Amino acid sequence: MPEKKVRIGLAQMRMSGDMGENLARAESLVHKAAKKGAQIVCLPELFNAPYFAQYRKEEGMVEKLAEEIPGKTTRFLSECARKNNVVLVGGSIYEKSGTHLYNTSVIFASDGKMMGIYRKTHIPHDPMYFEQDYFERGDSGYKVFDTPFCRIAVLICYDQWFPEAARSAALAGAQIIFYPTAIGTVKNVEQAEGNWQEAWENVMRGHAIANCIPVAASNRVGSEGEMDFWGGSFVCNAFGKTLKRAGKREGVIIAEIDLQHGRDVAEGWRFFYNRRPETYGSITKQK
Repeated sequence: MPEKKVRIGLAQMRMSGDMGENLARAESLVHKAAKKGAQIVCLPELFNAPYFAQYRKEEGMVEKLAEEIPGKTTRFLSECARKNNVVLVGGSIYEKSGTHLYNTSVIFASDGKMMGIYRKTHIPHDPMYFEQDYFERGDSGYKVFDTPFCRIAVLICYDQWFPEAARSAALAGAQIIFYPTAIGTVKNVEQAEGNWQEAWENVMRGHAIANCIPVAASNRVGSEGEMDFWGGSFVCNAFGKTLKRAGKREGVIIAEIDLQHGRDVAEGWRFFYNRRPETYGSITKQK
């Protein structure tokens, strides 16, 4: 039986245009998290490259960055998990699968074996987030990965705004949801709606509460082109209480998750017992 508590680590990273440098930085942060007792570690979205999707589709980007699985980055992640004896949520990479292109997270066991992949389901297409120029909608479905510590689900960045994704992961039996992320503000653009970072954190805290499940989001930091990535990686428990939150600097945060607390919240509030799926048909209808 898995233990009642699990220690997780989030690596908050800045990225350069040098893939080798990014991989070395990622390894250093995973090592630091493992030294601090993390059993599961998560890297940010597209951690091996600058955030290229802030630009409309650039010629040569596929040839330069897209990788098959297995490939250079996944071999690195496998070795990183094995050397540090951690379950590793490998952020995400630009995956090439035949003629298809995805934003894909690859999950590794502590012995370096690949546990599986998750392809980002919801793909944004807004100014400075032109991801539909680069990625297809993911076809992997929502998955749960059994680790020796707990059952985890992985969703990626823009998936954060969709309650259906979090609910699907929870219904599949996940005990923690990890969100590798690349989000920030656009330089010299007013946040007319309000504080974007607060909304970003609050919506995931809502997913945690509604699904009685801890949530962990690992973001990137630093200035890249027209983007300022705010960091703010955080972990909240199954009732939305923020356990740890990073600032704007590169580093790692460690949080201990009480799995029994999640079970107690689920039993006490009984959201899953009292669901009415027969009334939710409009959610799956096309516009």
